[in-house]
Amino acid sequence: VIKYYTTAGGSYVVARDNFGPKIAQIAAVALLIDYTVTVAVQVSAGTAALITLAPKLGSYDLVITVGVVLVLIYGNLRGLREAGSYFAFPTYFYVIALAGTILVGYYKKIAGTLHHIAIPAHKLLVGGHLGTKGNGLLMGLAFIALLRAYANGGSSLTGLEAISNGVASFRKPESPNARKTLVTMSCILGFLLLGVTLLASWTHALPFERGYPTVLGQEVGAVFGPSSFGHAMKYIVLIATIMVLYTGGNTSFNGFPFLANYVATDKYLPRQLTKRGHRLAFSNGILVLGAVSLVLIVVFNAKVNALVALYAIGVFTGFTMAGAGMVKRHLRERSGKWRRGVAINATSAVVASLVVLIFAIAKFKEGAWIIVVVGPLMYMALI
Repeated sequence: VIKYYTTAGGSYVVARDNFGPKIAQIAAVALLIDYTVTVAVQVSAGTAALITLAPKLGSYDLVITVGVVLVLIYGNLRGLREAGSYFAFPTYFYVIALAGTILVGYYKKIAGTLHHIAIPAHKLLVGGHLGTKGNGLLMGLAFIALLRAYANGGSSLTGLEAISNGVASFRKPESPNARKTLVTMSCILGFLLLGVTLLASWTHALPFERGYPTVLGQEVGAVFGPSSFGHAMKYIVLIATIMVLYTGGNTSFNGFPFLANYVATDKYLPRQLTKRGHRLAFSNGILVLGAVSLVLIVVFNAKVNALVALYAIGVFTGFTMAGAGMVKRHLRERSGKWRRGVAINATSAVVASLVVLIFAIAKFKEGAWIIVVVGPLMYMALI
């Protein structure tokens, strides 16, 4: 996508260019849902990290999450924009802090000194129990648990599409620089994801139903121990996590209004979404995004585990549309190494569609049914 769409990218543009505006509204629905749920997920996760740091705030999790979203709405209406330096510090701070934790954890595992966390009361855990019934990989609920784990892991890839959406903002030559950035970011993501996953397995960190203490918070405590240095490191890593999640929640306030403006220009959304406010921001888009995000946060009580299903279905529908659109482009133009392009993009479209299917089935009762019902209704409304 980055190679061929250097001015305006993303799955909406790819679908529109290759399948026409009506089919492109599937991608529009997926992205509109994605941007909305991104705010709810990121801010709720940031609050969970905050409460892990200060457990006394536990009873105020919903109030804090709503408060942060209101601050983001106000800031963006006043003209807050994504600034490189403003967003760069939390990102680098987080990557360095978490990478340090992972490397120390690896060293302690090799040395045999990595601490095991005591298993808490099962009623406190997600689902109210530990493990799944059945014998063997394909027996009982174990297979569904495997699929759910695969899809949940896939949700960590959300955000990768941001580079394809903003290729035009890179230095010249835009496409090669954006592709280098995507490869670098993917490698960092792969290292951090693998590290956090292995540490969770080695330390026996488990997800709590209420969302806190977070798995990451438990891991940092296990890696650095109960000493004063360990407590200091736990504070540093969790503060970095809070910063990167809250600033990540703001990303949608840049993406959603522009997408809404683009779809409204194509006459599939009300023209009011093309209007800019006195600060030259798409004020109506910001207000719509903020309002829907607040509704989701209140309905799901700021619980990340429940919101993740909504998050991933929207993102991976967009990935599917982008992959399928690129396949059609390669088959139409047949230039260069088009056969290789067809193979890669077709594989990505199939894998992404499988994640959508798995989430829709495995998390149907946990909230995915909302997207299964609302998605088609939104599509019909846009048409």
